[in-house]
Amino acid sequence: MRIEVSEESIASVAEYARIPIAFEVNEVLDVAGEPDGAEGFILSARRVGTPYLKDYDAITRAGPTQWALQFDVSKWGLIAARVDRQYVGGATVVYDTSGLDMLEGRSDLAVLWDIRIVPSLRGRGVGSALFEAVEAWASTRGCRQLKVETQNINVAACRFYARHGCVLRAAHRMAYPAFPDEIQLLWYKDLDSGVSLT
Repeated sequence: MRIEVSEESIASVAEYARIPIAFEVNEVLDVAGEPDGAEGFILSARRVGTPYLKDYDAITRAGPTQWALQFDVSKWGLIAARVDRQYVGGATVVYDTSGLDMLEGRSDLAVLWDIRIVPSLRGRGVGSALFEAVEAWASTRGCRQLKVETQNINVAACRFYARHGCVLRAAHRMAYPAFPDEIQLLWYKDLDSGVSLT
C-alpha cells in the first residue's frame, strides 16, 4: 500500500473532519511513578468491564470545524494522507500560537493537535507516515520538541507514541472535569530542528 502525505490548507478542514476519530475503549492504562523518579512513569494496561466508544468530535466545540472559531489557526499545519487518491487520514500540528496553553509560551515547541485515520486502515502505516510528516513540518519551523496530549483510555495511541520515540513527561488526574476517570498524558519527543552550526 502506497501512502502519500501532503500539506494542505487549514481551510480544507471540513474534508479532514469527515475522517472519524472515534475508537473503542476496551482497556485503560493505570499510571504510577513520577517523571523524574528512578523508573519514570509506569504504565500498566487493564481491561475495562464494559467496552465503550470514545468520540472526541462528539464533545461540544471540540471538532476540527470548530477550531477556527476558538483559535488563531493561521500557523497551524494540516497534513493529509491518501491511498489511491482517497483521503484516508490526517494530522494537525500547531506552533507559535498565542493564548494556546499547550504550547507553554514556547516558540520552539510544536503540538500534535489531532491525528485521525479511517478505521479500516488503522495499524497499517498511515499513522506512522503522518507522524513522520508532522515531525518534519515542526522541524522546518525551528521547533526542537514535539508535544502530544492523549488520555489513559487511548491505549493504542499511547503505544503508538512510545513506539515513535515519545517520552511520557506528565500525567494529570482531574485535567478533564467532564471526564473525571480520564488521566491526561503528555508525551514529548526531541526533534532535529534542521538548524546547523557552521
